[in-house]
Amino acid sequence: MKQQIIKKDAFNDRILQELQINGRISNAELAEKINLSPSTCLRRVQELESSGVIKGYRAILDSELMGNGFIAYVEVGLSEHTMAAQQHFEREITLAEEVKECHNITGSSEYLLRVETKNLKAYKVFHSNKLGAIPQIRIITTHVVMDSPKDDRA
Repeated sequence: MKQQIIKKDAFNDRILQELQINGRISNAELAEKINLSPSTCLRRVQELESSGVIKGYRAILDSELMGNGFIAYVEVGLSEHTMAAQQHFEREITLAEEVKECHNITGSSEYLLRVETKNLKAYKVFHSNKLGAIPQIRIITTHVVMDSPKDDRA
């Protein structure tokens, strides 16, 4: 369930911008950067967290250094367009550690996956043994990432 929408203003926008750049910034440093008192800044950050605007904080890992040098976006089309088929697919895909993102999309496919594996050979195993084992899948189209000149997740 979505929380209440928080009021948009220049201070909240700056807080969010700074936290996206560095989620580990101290409250004192954040307050100084956006020209607020530390107590006011902390209150605003807490409101952004409790309202759900800030979903959480996490470490962003380097896929290649973690042993996943192969990244692909995979379009998946289902053979049935029922809620039961979608739910079964989504349950199965949440169990696949290679799938880092799963989005239900519009267009010729129902889903777009971001998949990371060690190499092409490991992707082939994932493609055959995991995706191929989901009976609701009608078509799989793989787009291999060759380079990422812009990636705001990193």
